[in-house]
Amino acid sequence: MHVIVPANDEEALLPRALASIESAVAELHRSRPDVQARVVLVLDACVDRSREVAARHRDVSVVEVDRRCVGAARAHGVTVATADVAEPETSRHWLAGTDADCVVPADWLVRQVMLADAGLDLVTGTVQPDDELDPDSLARWHALHQLRDGHPHVHGANLGVRLSAYVAAGGFEPLAVHEDVGLVERVRASGAACHASSSVHVRTSGRTQGRTPGGFADYLGALAAQGSLTG
Repeated sequence: MHVIVPANDEEALLPRALASIESAVAELHRSRPDVQARVVLVLDACVDRSREVAARHRDVSVVEVDRRCVGAARAHGVTVATADVAEPETSRHWLAGTDADCVVPADWLVRQVMLADAGLDLVTGTVQPDDELDPDSLARWHALHQLRDGHPHVHGANLGVRLSAYVAAGGFEPLAVHEDVGLVERVRASGAACHASSSVHVRTSGRTQGRTPGGFADYLGALAAQGSLTG
């Protein structure tokens, strides 16, 4: 099990993200002592104190890049995490991805392992903005999103994929946005076993101003703007 987390100047939200991931790793080791997990944090062009925050977490491997591109950061994290995995072993390794502004539940990794053991190659989970998003905008968000099995949503903030399927699909492309959608489309097109699961759920930042044009924060900002136009 390899957990990949890209970050760009997230010192304010990174502590809660890493704490939640550590809890998920601890629960995995408690429930499934046969499965080991490694967390790789990719600091991409960070000029804040993210490295100092990460240094407080001894079990987190930190790598730094200067790409200013989440797709490239995710891909680099996978490369670092799986550098010692031989090709015949790729089907036995699982990649779990989230973001540095998210909080994952304690059973996040346990549930992914269960789904992987059931034969799945790709799991797309659900996300929900936290209380930073105002109640009216959050209500509009819920009206547009289906938090159920079989949902149509793809979020790099909550994604699991078997390493062999990831490699066969060409991995994450170096895109500033929608690198997650591209990977999922290619994995699905390959005929791999895929499932959109509501049981794998994370909370993400409800901020409406982000670092990447066209990203999730911009989407939430558009929802908030709709409210100001109709209010």
